Amino acid sequence: MRVVIGEDEALLRHGLQLVLEGGGFEVVAAAGDAVELELAVSLHLPELVITDIRMPPSHSDEGLLAALRIREKYPETAVVVLSQHMQRRYAKELLSSSNGKVGYLLKQRIADVDTFLGQLREVAGGGMALDQDVVALMMARAKQSNGAIRELTPRQQEVLALMAEGHSNSRIAAELFLSEKAVVQHTSRIYDSLNLFLDGDSHRRVLAVMHYLSES
Repeated sequence: MRVVIGEDEALLRHGLQLVLEGGGFEVVAAAGDAVELELAVSLHLPELVITDIRMPPSHSDEGLLAALRIREKYPETAVVVLSQHMQRRYAKELLSSSNGKVGYLLKQRIADVDTFLGQLREVAGGGMALDQDVVALMMARAKQSNGAIRELTPRQQEVLALMAEGHSNSRIAAELFLSEKAVVQHTSRIYDSLNLFLDGDSHRRVLAVMHYLSES
């Protein structure tokens, strides 16, 4: 799989390239700023783009804005945005403008190489990935402000969090040591309790849950 990296810190950029190449990815370009990133994408047309949010010149949200433009111009290109800190706004902005093939992960996830590479492949295959710490923050705030979340059983809350992270029913079943049939029953009850539209497409399910948690 052809990948373009956007990261202004040279050491992290090189380390990320080594991790990807060790996992079987082909890194065709590694950019140090958002302008260079977009040029590299237009030149190489990769299957996957991985970019930091904060990039030169202002080190604010140039990487995120570049990611959004790339998704608009090249909808078949998967994009994973990496962040040093949790920002619900960034996650919501990136995922809400998408029909899949996007991810928002904290940089610390790179340390768990196998899981990180698996998430990249999942996103490249059409899925979505939202960092578990961001989901936990959104769930905690939703439980404080929304009675419907609090009324879910602890198991249903666990299932809801994994749904928001972008996991399929089979993956949720494996994570929680449940049968897939049990997960389907839990998701059905969650949708009923929260008045969410039931949709089998994983990215639409993530968007529905994200919207609910964001509005809570």
